[in-house]
Amino acid sequence: MATTQIDKLEKAVSDVLTAYKDNVDKDLDEAVRAVTKAGVKAVKAESKTTFGGTGKYAAGWTSSIETGRLSTQGVIYNKLPGLPHLLENGHAKRGGGRVPGRPHISKVEKTIVEQFEKEVTESL
Repeated sequence: MATTQIDKLEKAVSDVLTAYKDNVDKDLDEAVRAVTKAGVKAVKAESKTTFGGTGKYAAGWTSSIETGRLSTQGVIYNKLPGLPHLLENGHAKRGGGRVPGRPHISKVEKTIVEQFEKEVTESL
């Protein structure tokens, strides 16, 4: 066990807290990156099984990592803007009536949120 002189206690506590913060930041960054990557794979798979077809929609899923001064965010999006919203929630038809939505994104969202919470809890 290390001993610290009373006049150096403030610096010792500050150093320990800074090291802990750095470890937490690193663990959160790794968790965001891992879950984002897994989320892209999952939503691609879910899109293929839900819609079949040529696979252009499913292949359009990608992600980006946005790092700010205080946070890291993983963003999963499709290269065909607007289409995921229409397919997930349904839309009006030209001649009247409605096309029902086919939930495929919300399933994946729930799974990756749970996975992120699990990874963060385990790392802390």
